[in-house]
Amino acid sequence: MRNKHTQPLSVAGLFITLGIIYGDIGTSPLYVMKAILNGASSITENFILGGLSCIFWTLTLQTTVKYIIITIRADNHGEGGIFSLFALIRKRAKWAYILAIIGGSTLLADGIITPSITIVSSVEGLLNINPRFPVIPAVVIIITILFFVQKFGTNMVGRFFGPIMFAWFSMMAILGAAQLSHYPSILKAIDPSYAYLFLTKYPQGFILLGAVFLCTTGAEALYSDLGHCGLKNIRVSWGFVKASLLLNYFGQGSWILRNPDLINEWMNPFFSIMPHWFLMIGIIISTMAAIIASQALISGSYTLISEAIQLNFWPKIKINYPTNIKGQLYISSINWILYAACLAVVLGFRKSSNMEAAYGLSITITMLMTTGLLSIYMYYKKVPVYVIFIFLSVYLTIEGSFLIANLNKFTHGGWFTILVGGILSCIMYIWYQGRKIKNSFIEFVKIDQYYDIIKEISHDESIVKYASNLVFLTKANTVTDIELKIIYSIINKHPKRADVYWLLHVDILDEPHVLEYKVVHMIPGTLIKIDFKIGFKVQPRVNLFFRQVLIELSQNNEIDLISRYESLRKYHIASDFRFIVIDRIQNYDFDFPPKEQLIMDLYSVIKNFGISEVNALGLDTSNVTIETVPLTADKEIPNLLTRNDLTKHSG
Repeated sequence: MRNKHTQPLSVAGLFITLGIIYGDIGTSPLYVMKAILNGASSITENFILGGLSCIFWTLTLQTTVKYIIITIRADNHGEGGIFSLFALIRKRAKWAYILAIIGGSTLLADGIITPSITIVSSVEGLLNINPRFPVIPAVVIIITILFFVQKFGTNMVGRFFGPIMFAWFSMMAILGAAQLSHYPSILKAIDPSYAYLFLTKYPQGFILLGAVFLCTTGAEALYSDLGHCGLKNIRVSWGFVKASLLLNYFGQGSWILRNPDLINEWMNPFFSIMPHWFLMIGIIISTMAAIIASQALISGSYTLISEAIQLNFWPKIKINYPTNIKGQLYISSINWILYAACLAVVLGFRKSSNMEAAYGLSITITMLMTTGLLSIYMYYKKVPVYVIFIFLSVYLTIEGSFLIANLNKFTHGGWFTILVGGILSCIMYIWYQGRKIKNSFIEFVKIDQYYDIIKEISHDESIVKYASNLVFLTKANTVTDIELKIIYSIINKHPKRADVYWLLHVDILDEPHVLEYKVVHMIPGTLIKIDFKIGFKVQPRVNLFFRQVLIELSQNNEIDLISRYESLRKYHIASDFRFIVIDRIQNYDFDFPPKEQLIMDLYSVIKNFGISEVNALGLDTSNVTIETVPLTADKEIPNLLTRNDLTKHSG
C-alpha cells in the first residue's frame, strides 16, 4: 500500500520536481567547466576529455547510483534528508546523532554560498555584452529582494518555477547539442580511462576533483526535498535533467577544443556557446534559474532548522507559515542570518571564480555523514553485510577522494564554510547535550500513590481555588509516572486546588507527519492525561491541539466545560484554564563536572536567543505560570557546618 504522504507520478509532479529539486545541481554548468579551466596548466584534448569523463562518472556514480537509486529509498514515510534518515535509526544507534549534527551543519553552511555563486555566475554573463557592467551591485540588489520577499511566501511565483526550469534545462540541452554536433568525438569522454588519465597523468588532475565535485553538489538537497515531490517524480525527471546537463557539459567541452585561443581568466564557456543574438535571453533565463535554485536552498534551510528543533538539535525559535502550501515555512531569524552571510560571501569573494574555491568543501562532509547514516540504516534493515561493505568501500573511497581534493580549497576560501559549519555543529551539540543533561535530573515517581491526596486537595475548600482546570506539561512517557516536581508544585509549592488537573505529554515521534492523541482518565473527573503523538515535521501547537481535544471530549460527554462557579454556570460561561510550565534551572549548590558545566553555561547563553517553551508550544501567555525549580542530584548533602552551642566548657 502506497504511503499517503508519497507524491504520485504526474505531469504536474514532474514540473514541480524540476522547480524544487534540481535548481542547485541544475545550475552547476554555470561554473563547473570554468572552474576546471581555471586550474589547467594547458588545454589539450586529453585534458578536456578527462575532465568531462570525471563529470560523467561523478554524475553517474554519485548522483544517479548513490542518491537517485539507493539513498532516496531510505525515506521516512515519504520524507528524505539527513535528519529524516537519522530519525529512522536514532533509537537504535543513539551515538549517530554526531553524524547527523555534522552533516546537517555542513549542509546548512554550504547552502550559504550556493545562492551567491549561482546568482553571481549568471549575472557575470552580462560582462560578455558590457565588460564594465557593475556585477556586484546588481547581485546585491537581487539577493536583497530575494530574502526580503521570503516572509510573503512563494505562492504567487512558485507556479512558474517548473516551467522556467523546464525552459532552462531545454535551453542547456539545445545549446550543448548544437556545439556537440561540431565535435562529436567529444563523446569519447564517456570512456572511464580518460578520467583515470586525468587523475594520474596531470599533476593538478587530482586537485581538480574539487572542481569536478561541483557538478554533484545538489544531490544532498535532492534527497532533502524528497517529501515535496516523491520518489517516482524525482527518478523520472532525473533522466531529462541528467541528459540536459551532460549535453551542455559536452557542448562546452566541444567549444573549448575548437576555440582554445579564446580561453582566458574571465571567459565562461557556458555563455560562450550561446549565439550572440541569444546571449541576453540566455542570461535572463540563467538568472531566473539561479534565483529559483537559491529559493530552493533557502526554503530547504528553513525545513532543516525546523526538523532540528523537533529533534532537539536547535533552540526553539519562531516559525511562520506565510501561505497554505504544504511544508512552506518562514523563519525570520534564519532568513536574515542567511542574508547577511550571503552578502558577506558576495562582497568578500566578489567573483564567481573566487567562490568556486570556497564551494563544495563542506558538502563533501555532508555526503560522508549521509553515507555513514545510510550504512547504519541498511544494517538495521538487514541488508547483507557484504553489500554494506561494498557500498561503504565504494563511496568512502569516492567521497574521501573528493574531500582530500577539496581540502586544497581550505586556504582559498574553504575555511569560510568549514568555519560556519563548525559553529553550527557546536550550537547543535551544545543544545543536544544540554537538554540531555537537564533531562537526566528529572525524577519520576509513581502517580497512583498520590491519587488520594490529589482528590483531597481538589475538594478542600480551605485552600483557595487556583483554577478550575489546572494544566501541567509532563515529560513522563508512561501513564504510571509523573515528575516529582509536578507533585511538589501541586502539594507543597503553594497547594493548588483545582476541579480538574490535566497532564499534557508531547511525544515527538520518528515518523514525520503523525498527529494523534490518547486520553487516559486517571482519576475520573479529577485527573486526566493527554498524550499527543506528533511527527518530527509537525509543529507542536499544543494550545490549538488541546482546544480540539477539549471540544471532542465535551461532545462525547467525557468532561464538562461549563464553569463550576455557580454565578457563571447558570449563564453557561466556559470554564477557566491555567497552565503551569516548570522550568528547571541549575542549582549552584551542586557542581557539574567541568565539561558538563561548560556545556550548561553555553546552553544557557544559546537559550537566550530562542523563544520560551510557552511561545514554542503556542500557549496563551495570559493563562500561563512559569515555575522555576533547581536541578538537583541524588547525593548526600555534605556536612559543612559545626554546631558549637552544645560544646561543654570546662571551669
